[in-house]
Amino acid sequence: MPKLIVQIPCYNEEETLAATLADLPRSVEGFDTVEWLVIDDGSTDRTVDVAWAGGVDHLVRHPSNRGLARAFMSGIEASLLLGADVIVNTDADNQYDASCIPDLVAPIRHGEAQIVIGSRPIKTIASFSPLKKLLQRIGSRAVARISGTTVEDAPSGFRAIHRDAAVVLNVLSPYTYTLETIIQAGLEKLPIRSVPIRVHPVARPSRLVRSSADYVRRSIRTMFRIYLHYEPLRFFSRCSVALALPAVALGLRFLYLYATGDGDGHVQSLILAAVLATGSFLTAMAGVLADLTATNRAILGCLRTRRLRQEILSARGQSPEDIGRRAWSLLGVPLESSSRTSPRPQDEPI
Repeated sequence: MPKLIVQIPCYNEEETLAATLADLPRSVEGFDTVEWLVIDDGSTDRTVDVAWAGGVDHLVRHPSNRGLARAFMSGIEASLLLGADVIVNTDADNQYDASCIPDLVAPIRHGEAQIVIGSRPIKTIASFSPLKKLLQRIGSRAVARISGTTVEDAPSGFRAIHRDAAVVLNVLSPYTYTLETIIQAGLEKLPIRSVPIRVHPVARPSRLVRSSADYVRRSIRTMFRIYLHYEPLRFFSRCSVALALPAVALGLRFLYLYATGDGDGHVQSLILAAVLATGSFLTAMAGVLADLTATNRAILGCLRTRRLRQEILSARGQSPEDIGRRAWSLLGVPLESSSRTSPRPQDEPI
């Protein structure tokens, strides 16, 4: 029985969460079950109460604020334990039009993709300044180039993920999941595509983006770190070649001058060539070490994926209480569930 779980990472969203939940569908074509999951990232307001009052089926609770990326991954792993075949991620500020969820999951249902990104109509969003629209376009093209994909709106958090892709994804960035998951999907050769979606007027300023300059700085740093995580040997090899070429040129220049009897007074070229050659060698060695570290990271990722798949298989047919205990063991956070007819679970101290 295909199950769709809509997950919503939340941090102090008591003012907007109710409207977001009210717009979510309880039935989507191609799925027998549609459930809602809220990830409470250490909220200090009434987010949890609003979530239960809004009819959520499951709630993951972080004891403290751990950031959007970690909240996203907690939701993904909890959804997999709960038996999700497809996971839809949306924001708690009701920015994304929930009526687009059938369009979002359609490419997955038809076997055309395993990850689908909702592409916002950036050009027509009145709350986006011309500078922000330009940065969105440049950033999306940069991510598409690095990942080898054709994603049109990389920062969009409205996305659908098939369970086979979800078990592979592992976000390492502490800032956001949006860029890294796309780059990782591209490097892992996971089928990914974009579909156009509609949006609502922005209900509140973004808590993730303080300013355009801050967004650009953080995004560039995130993309650079992700590229180093997955392609360290290529990066350091290019740096090594960039140092080696002038070293060779200066060395040949000195040898030519020395052979023609004009070597005196050009020792500086030889010294600079030696420094550049040493730097090139050390950079190449750093690339080898980084590649070995990346290999170890890949092995750990495979072990994580294997364990997660085993947990998913073991969780089938178990009670919500047993699944909650497994979630605590796997995620280190409590997972609370309730049926649509039963009262909300009592909060337990952490």
